[in-house]
Order: sequence, then C-alpha cells, then structure tokens
Amino acid sequence: MEIKDRFYRYIQELQNTITSEIEKVDGTAKFKEDTWKRNEGGGGRSRILENGSVFEKAGVNISAVHGALPKSMQTYFGVADADFFACGLSLVLHPKNPMVPTVHANWRYFEMYDKNGKLVDQWFGGGQDLTPYYLFDEDAVHFHSVCKRACDAHDNGFYNAYKEKCDAYFWNAHRNEARGIGGLFFDYCKASETRTMQDWYNFVTEVGNSFLDAYIPIVMKRKALPFTDKQRDWQEIRRGRYVEFNLVHDKGTLFGLKTNGRIESILMSLPPKVQWVYDHRPDAGSEEERLITVLKAPRTWVT
Repeated sequence: MEIKDRFYRYIQELQNTITSEIEKVDGTAKFKEDTWKRNEGGGGRSRILENGSVFEKAGVNISAVHGALPKSMQTYFGVADADFFACGLSLVLHPKNPMVPTVHANWRYFEMYDKNGKLVDQWFGGGQDLTPYYLFDEDAVHFHSVCKRACDAHDNGFYNAYKEKCDAYFWNAHRNEARGIGGLFFDYCKASETRTMQDWYNFVTEVGNSFLDAYIPIVMKRKALPFTDKQRDWQEIRRGRYVEFNLVHDKGTLFGLKTNGRIESILMSLPPKVQWVYDHRPDAGSEEERLITVLKAPRTWVT
C-alpha cells in the first residue's frame, strides 16, 4: 500500500478515536458528521460538536483532495503546471470554561506530480499547540512534556527544533504576541540521506497518537473550575486574537481558500462567540496581564 493510502487510513482511524473520546469527556453533545466532495477532486469527512457541557465548539475534520495545483499555489511553491494530492486531519477544540485552554492540531501529507503523473515531491507536516486563557504553568509543562516524549522516541533534537518552529509560526505579528504557549510545528519533512518517508510517517503518527494524552488530562483537571462573567469576557477577547491569526497568517487556512476548499470545513476553527474590545488592557498585576506577559516572549517549559 502506498504511503499516501496508509496515512489516509490512519487519519480516518484517528478521527474516530479522537471524536469518541471528546464525546465521552463532554458527556452531553454528539458530533454531527458531514461528508463532502470537492468538484476538482477528492473530499472529506467533517465532524462538528456544538453547545456541549464541556466544549462550546469542537471540529475534527479529515480530507483527501487532489487535482491541478492552482496558479496561486504554483507561485507559492515555485513550480509550473503541477498536480497535487493532500490529505490530513485538522482539529480545533473550543471549551466553554475559560480555565480550559483551546487546542489545535493538524497532521498532513502532501504529494506533487508533473503533468505526466510522475511524483516529483512529497512531505509530511503538522503539529499541536495550546492556547490558554488563564495560564496554569503545570498544564503547559504537561502538554510540552507529552510533545517532547513523542519527539524523543525518534530524535532527541526534534522537540527543541519543532518547539522553536511552533513559537515562530503561531506568532501574531501585528499584535507582537504569540497565539498561545506553543507545542510542536513541523513542515516539509522529506526523505533524505538519514531519513526515509517511512521514518517520517512513524514520527508523525507518534505525535498524532500522543494528542489525547497531551490534552485530555488538562481538560479533566480544569473543566469544573468556577469562573465569572468577567473571565468569560476575557476568554472571548482572547478568542478574537485566535481568529485574527487564523484569517491573517495561517497557511492551512490560506491553502484551503486558494484551492477552492470547502469553506465550512476551513472555517470550522473559528470560535462561536468572540469579542473585539477597543484598546482593551488587562488590570495591572492580574492573571490576565500575566498571560499577556508570557505571550510576549516564548518560554521554555521543559528541558
């Protein structure tokens, strides 16, 4: 079986595993499944949960699309008249309780072909990152420790390298702050003299398999904590920064929009309730201010 077929089968199974666990943790809401087809080739399976007891909105989507690479993406990749295949799983979980962080993850595979159908390039990419509204240091340490453990199983240098890439990628440049407290980000993971595509497959699936261990213990610890209306407002203000990043900077969102992707699936990452308050500044010495301070400079959570 070709690696693209094995990876697509893997993300199908992973979607089932993750959505089942999220439903169990939420205890009330169920995912609505929506299968769709892309006119140019391929399709996907979107699963959305809304208005649950724990999660206000959760999306776990898979897709496998193919066809001619649009002109805009040919320019981006520096190629001419290419075809492509891309598959991946993308998820965003927005909790109700502002003490529980939002989480995002994505694991993907890409192939490019010339007009004779010859494979000319292929790579893996992905990662997972945490966006808290109230910062519990031990939660950040837990999340990063699981990420590091998954990386160390394949290369002791991976965690530091991909943690740094994550900090750089999820940077809201127009705000001069990070979207969250990071995690892992890797892209263009290609075969080389030292690593095969099977090696990269093993690494990416290891990270994917680690996701629930990284996030669910945090949810279970924080989901019943009390919160005020003011803290809920802060959550919605911070969600606004999340929206800004996804619409202005995120490559996955832009790729989907430029390849005529399914708009509902592309924008499933956006939270349902958001605020933009003019020139909002947290109170001096508050937990809100502490979060902003941490987001101004990436922090080392595990060594």
